Amino acid sequence: MSRPGLRERKKTETLRRMQAEALRLFDEQGYEATTIEAIAEAAGVSPSTFYRYFPTKEDVVVQDEYDPMIIGAFQNQPEDTPPLAAIRAALAELFSGFTPEDMERLRRRVELIFSVPALRARQIQQMVATERLICEIVAERAGRSPSDLEVRNFSANLIATWGTSVLIWIEGGGEGNSEGGDEDGGGELMDIIDRSLAHLEAGVPL
Repeated sequence: MSRPGLRERKKTETLRRMQAEALRLFDEQGYEATTIEAIAEAAGVSPSTFYRYFPTKEDVVVQDEYDPMIIGAFQNQPEDTPPLAAIRAALAELFSGFTPEDMERLRRRVELIFSVPALRARQIQQMVATERLICEIVAERAGRSPSDLEVRNFSANLIATWGTSVLIWIEGGGEGNSEGGDEDGGGELMDIIDRSLAHLEAGVPL
């Protein structure tokens, strides 16, 4: 994966700082009691800067920088790689660069999403948007239309598999994980996701 430019790195740093301060304040004050103004002040930015990154308070938890990274890694896979294999390779590339801090931030976000109804509702909207992106990149690779039933069904099943994998990770499941996973980085979650995608690729046998 190519290294992002200075401008993109600064944007990512600002996003992560606002998200980190938001999570800290949510822990201390509760989600409902924490205002956007308080998050912006803690992160050293103006409320208008907050809104440039996050349209709503829910988005500071739900939104992240991963979709563009996954799409870039997917598009960098060899053209003759089947879509599902390309997705698995792209995710492995993404998770290989995750630090323990990245994984802790992800875990805290997911746990908060599951605990706050407004966040769960916003997460569903975000998943729909991600599914549309998957449709577009998969259709391009397969030479199909993003609106084709098969393309949409593929993308919907992919998103459902990701969601289930994350839930299993948060619940501490995934028995039989490979011993090679890096439990301090993204290895544990990536192992669960990859096993789930392999199961999907095999036709979901039981």
